[in-house]
Amino acid sequence: MFQHPAPNRSEFKVIASVQEQRERYFGKHPHPYAEFEKSVRQYLPAGNDKAIVDIGCGRTAPILQKLKGHADRLIGVDLVEFTHPIDGVELHNSDISCMPFLAPESVDLVFCRSVMEHVAEPDRAFSEISRVLKPGGHFIFLTANAYDYASIVAMMIPNRYHAKIVKYAEGRAEEDTFPTQYKCNTKRKIASLSKSHEFHIEQFKYLGQYPSYFHFSRYAHYVASWYEIFLRNTPALQFLRGWILADLTREAK
Repeated sequence: MFQHPAPNRSEFKVIASVQEQRERYFGKHPHPYAEFEKSVRQYLPAGNDKAIVDIGCGRTAPILQKLKGHADRLIGVDLVEFTHPIDGVELHNSDISCMPFLAPESVDLVFCRSVMEHVAEPDRAFSEISRVLKPGGHFIFLTANAYDYASIVAMMIPNRYHAKIVKYAEGRAEEDTFPTQYKCNTKRKIASLSKSHEFHIEQFKYLGQYPSYFHFSRYAHYVASWYEIFLRNTPALQFLRGWILADLTREAK
């Protein structure tokens, strides 16, 4: 049976800041971003001649820059304008559903972080990724779980308000907040899309983290932290955690 120390007033007073709460309750647990990068790296031993694609790589392609030397061809794809050219990295302004610069079965690994929740046409996206991946290649993504409370609230609020809310709650720049769709953000939907586009689910995990949307209030952050701790320690409720990490293998035709 799950047990944890019940919060009390004296403990609450000791935890004076959001940062202290994060260090105490989440410091020993890897962030989903770290688990995602670990999953990507397992297929990229140093000096490998693989071709890899980071979809939604960001303005400076930070993950691809970390992976220099682990693949022969590093390709970044995003809709935003890139800050500057990056030596050793190919950058393309393009959509996940249309990557004509990639030949069929030319890529060993496709990955994306915090992208799939924004995809309006997941069938087209999965089809395009299946097209460019070699048989046996992997598609790894970290995305928001549709059953997480933040996702549920986001689906209830029109997209036009998201940027301002996220800026207040999380401190993120408005230009880095994009419309959400949540059309491939459940285990059932991912399984269905995988089957339709010749993917095998190698790994599927629910992950959680500190409640980043409550950094503005140590009281709200405290309550949300205990909610995450409860989910983390209750196997039957893993499906309510904030993130989904999926590792799909492209099957041979």
